[in-house]
Amino acid sequence: MSIAENLAQVRKEIEAAARRAGRDPAEIKLVAVSKTVPAEVIAQAVEAGVDALGENRVQEALGKQEEVPGAAWHLIGHLQTNKVKKVIGKFELIHSLDSIRLAREIGRRSQEAGITTDTLVQVNIGREESKFGLPREEVLPFIDEARKIPGLKILGLMAIPPFEEEPENARPYFQELRSLFEEVAAKGWPEVEMRWLSMGMSSDFQVAIEEGANIVRVGTRIFGQRQ
Repeated sequence: MSIAENLAQVRKEIEAAARRAGRDPAEIKLVAVSKTVPAEVIAQAVEAGVDALGENRVQEALGKQEEVPGAAWHLIGHLQTNKVKKVIGKFELIHSLDSIRLAREIGRRSQEAGITTDTLVQVNIGREESKFGLPREEVLPFIDEARKIPGLKILGLMAIPPFEEEPENARPYFQELRSLFEEVAAKGWPEVEMRWLSMGMSSDFQVAIEEGANIVRVGTRIFGQRQ
């Protein structure tokens, strides 16, 4: 199948999942994960209607941005503090805020550039040693501290749950993240806006949408298996 056909199928499944949950499909943002995908192939996806692209590595993303106009870029991979200067102003949303040191550096560099950088707090929802993100119990204290940093805006949460062969087995993780999302929103912190719940990938995005995701990060289903 072509990228345009893959994309049409993914959109159809997003719509079906949203309808099952009694939600408006228009409120779900699809981020096409383009890591390792060549710029000319990404351009085909943009031509087919993709308006948000997700990249894991800063250098790779910055190189592609010059070659592929017409879409917003999201940084979905781990961000090291020494790379912050390079990303400021280059991404619509950073999904991987996971330490106060990183938050302060993003805020400092953003202020220097005269902008505010939008971020999501990454939660290690499965408590996996191999993954970045904050454990659930640290999220509220972290946001309470980070929300006071000028130049930084927290707009929601992101998580990558443990891989499950059966998508249904990921549901409890999505439910837990949604619950945490609602806990943060209930704090009513004026500097924090719980706008985005980023969860669900190629294997499980339908379940994630049923549990409240409004950003799904889909790569393989659009671009095929990575080399």
